[in-house]
Amino acid sequence: MRVIGTAGHVDHGKSTLVHALTGIDPDRLKEEKEREMTIDLGFAWLKLPSGREVSIVDVPGHEDFIKNMLAGVGGIDLALFVVAADEGVMPQTREHLAILDLLQVRDGVIALTKSDLVDDPEWLELVQEEVRKELAGSVLENAKIIPVSARTGQGLSELLDELDRLLQAPPPRHETGRPRLPIDRVFTIAGFGTIVTGTLIDGRLHLGEEVEILPAGIKARVRGLQTHKAKVELAIPPSRVAVNLAGVSKDQLQRGDVLTTPGGLRPTSLLDTRLRLLKDAPRPLGHNRVVDFFTGTAQCEARVRLLDRKELAPGEESWAQFILSAPVAVVKGDRFIIRQASPSLTLGGGVVVDPLPPRRHRRFQANVLTRLEQLMHGTPDEVLLQELEREQPCEAATLVSHSTLGTDQAAQTLRSLLKNGQVVLLDTTTEFDSAPTSTKYVMSLSAWETLLERIVALLREYHQRYPLRAGMPREELKSRLHVPARAFNDIVAKAAMQGVVRETETVLSLADHQVVFTAEQQRQVNQLLQAFHKNPYSPPSLAESEALVGAEVLAALIEQGKLVKVSETVLFSADAYQKMVQAIVDYLQGEGRITLAQVRDMFSTSRKYAQALLEHLDDKRITKRIGDERILR
Repeated sequence: MRVIGTAGHVDHGKSTLVHALTGIDPDRLKEEKEREMTIDLGFAWLKLPSGREVSIVDVPGHEDFIKNMLAGVGGIDLALFVVAADEGVMPQTREHLAILDLLQVRDGVIALTKSDLVDDPEWLELVQEEVRKELAGSVLENAKIIPVSARTGQGLSELLDELDRLLQAPPPRHETGRPRLPIDRVFTIAGFGTIVTGTLIDGRLHLGEEVEILPAGIKARVRGLQTHKAKVELAIPPSRVAVNLAGVSKDQLQRGDVLTTPGGLRPTSLLDTRLRLLKDAPRPLGHNRVVDFFTGTAQCEARVRLLDRKELAPGEESWAQFILSAPVAVVKGDRFIIRQASPSLTLGGGVVVDPLPPRRHRRFQANVLTRLEQLMHGTPDEVLLQELEREQPCEAATLVSHSTLGTDQAAQTLRSLLKNGQVVLLDTTTEFDSAPTSTKYVMSLSAWETLLERIVALLREYHQRYPLRAGMPREELKSRLHVPARAFNDIVAKAAMQGVVRETETVLSLADHQVVFTAEQQRQVNQLLQAFHKNPYSPPSLAESEALVGAEVLAALIEQGKLVKVSETVLFSADAYQKMVQAIVDYLQGEGRITLAQVRDMFSTSRKYAQALLEHLDDKRITKRIGDERILR
């Protein structure tokens, strides 16, 4: 699911257009309806002509609420940029465009709203020319301009078609495999408790899993998930998600916090960045200047330390280290915006190069600047790891052939990553040197460790629920892991080799899992096995056995091989079963044929037991029925 964000000057019709497209009024606050102006973030959704469902984040356009606007545009895939046809380009038109450019929101469409209010075609053409001139050199330079009217419906179909076309390509995001949801709303609902909403920009969120809210490090559990007011068990990025949290109160959370899995991120108050000052910034940015810093949905004061110059001139870029007044949870590649507090004005922005620098850097140090340059553009190892993180597990040969490094360099880099343990090969037979041409799967170490944690959690939950079962059926674990079917057996074999799981042909368990009967259960088991020993060829039926020890204990005895189930009603002890099968095979090898009556008489049992055993041997392909007789297959 993709996320569209509005942008544009106040009163240019953003919310009205969203309402016309979706039927949902994004202005949810009483004050917004009274003032007829968006103050905070609004949310809606719609289904495009292709059937693709998308979310819409509607942001305020007034200059007083730019901070709220910034909280909404950080996780969008596409900009719905609004300019009123009767007014043209205005101050916040330019500021919103600059923000989109700094955040590198590369896809968008320009909606020329209120076109029904313009009677003069020449005026409409002049406004379009003005908009096109304003877009020149920005990320939206080639965006299509579509005159629309929310009142008459003019152009809305064309606008929806263009949004649909732009969203056909997959989102240009690389995933770390850990969920990351910057929180933009926190509220409570009676009977449910604490709810947070945001755009899931990375990883997957599962119902019931433990999460951590940063920077405070508060632990909680996902009690419920919704997307577009529909309950889901799994949230996939990028999408708008509402999360019902257990174990945390509304007062403990705020906009700007980030929801992730425990250990997934480390908050930081020090950031290494590449910073760009806008061309129309009022003056150069000096070293140690205090600014307002925005990233994701978070904002705080920050001091800018310029590392390679005394001051940063408008339109120029610099390596900069930010000292934040409050910690934030970010990763490499996250975008940010800086603004001056008074008068309120966007100054510039950039990209996080190192979210966890080891220390404050001394200025004008060649080794520091070289390191930042390498981090910015990426070493071969970093490039390949980023490419692997987009989709994993991934076939080694596919990763190499699709890499931007080129086949030879990618193969050499993969060998290096495998040898130093940063990448895990899900196969114990392939050598490192031949791995780049293998169809076996590879994963980054962090993704493999996350997957192992998931496997352990699923198996532990299963063992707690069914302590007397040997393990979870293989097919059940496969369906719950959501990994490529061809990779599953290799994943299990790797986990078993590392001593995490124990596997059989049918079930999987944690390596230390043991089925242990209580004293009372063991007493009942002994009583049942004694009954089987007393009448080995006419033992208690399945129903009688279940009545004595219970269904779970009986299933455990069958799994352990102490009892053998030959039909829906008949069981034998393992010893009796083996003796009966061997006796029938020996008889057939000597005589060639055997009847049900002969089997019944051979073991002094009843027809019921003899028939169940013979049909079982037919199913096992040990015998074959011909008329009223059996022969060896």
